[in-house]
Amino acid sequence: MIKKLLVVSVAILSVAPVMAEDLVVYSSRADNLLRPIAEAYQKKTGINVKLVNDKAGPLMEKLKAEGSNTPADVFITVDGGNLWQATQMGLLQPINSDTLKTNIPANLRDPKSHWFGLSVRARTIFYNTSKVKPAQLSTYADLADPKWKGRLCLRTSNNVYNQSLVGTMIANQGDAKTAKVVKSWVSNLAAAPFDNDTAMLEAIGAGRCDVGIGNTYYYGRLIEKQPNLPVAVFFADQAGKGTHVNVSGAGVTKFSKKPAQAQKFIEWLSGSEAQNLFVDLNFEYPANPKIAPDPRVAKWGKFKQDVINVSVAGSNQKKAVMLMRRAGYR
Repeated sequence: MIKKLLVVSVAILSVAPVMAEDLVVYSSRADNLLRPIAEAYQKKTGINVKLVNDKAGPLMEKLKAEGSNTPADVFITVDGGNLWQATQMGLLQPINSDTLKTNIPANLRDPKSHWFGLSVRARTIFYNTSKVKPAQLSTYADLADPKWKGRLCLRTSNNVYNQSLVGTMIANQGDAKTAKVVKSWVSNLAAAPFDNDTAMLEAIGAGRCDVGIGNTYYYGRLIEKQPNLPVAVFFADQAGKGTHVNVSGAGVTKFSKKPAQAQKFIEWLSGSEAQNLFVDLNFEYPANPKIAPDPRVAKWGKFKQDVINVSVAGSNQKKAVMLMRRAGYR
């Protein structure tokens, strides 16, 4: 009888499904953007992706405080500046992945492979189509010209996206020229800097200003809701370095208990199955150049990207903040 029970028990165990452990993802990317991805990955692999959401700063401090006791396996955040900071804080481990190196261009990933960009957003020029013709636009530096006095709108300088733009400008053209441009931007402002890109874009549409600088995905979200808004995108510096781009990206946490699983998840996010799922909801561009963007994004037109490594946004962040402060950009 005991032998029969043992045989039955072994048989039951042999056919019972193996429950995979959770893969824990700390993310500053909005929950509604990542939730469909987590569900798709669970459906594909059986692995439950547990999302822990907060802003980048608090999540990095959380990882630092938890140390080797952290449950987190993957860290996802926006902007090369934040990803660079996470690396400097020792929160990520290098990823040795031929798949990721094949899928993600060198300028969109950490030179030492601690993180990889997964989506791309351009921070470029937007204009009121009733007041400005595209032929009048050219570069970020041109917005410092007196012809734009009282016509320019910007987001506040304490935002990481503007810090990254200015940090990249410093890398491309040096401190002195960048300082002159930023100071003239301030002189040309039509209104005090806005708290967010959406408010700035709405101000352009309302005629409070004629031009401004913002991220393309904010424009995509806004124009989806207000298709008749007289605002259009212009890709800056096409005759020069190209338009400034940044990323949202991911890395494996330094103390992940499941680094191989974490790496596989990031590899999956970089491939054909997941790239559009990762970017399309937010009107972003795929980081993988083999993947076509959503038609709503593609219709804005192709453009040349500045191919400087996005990690420069982080390494020059302190310089950028100090430069903007000295220029009176608040």
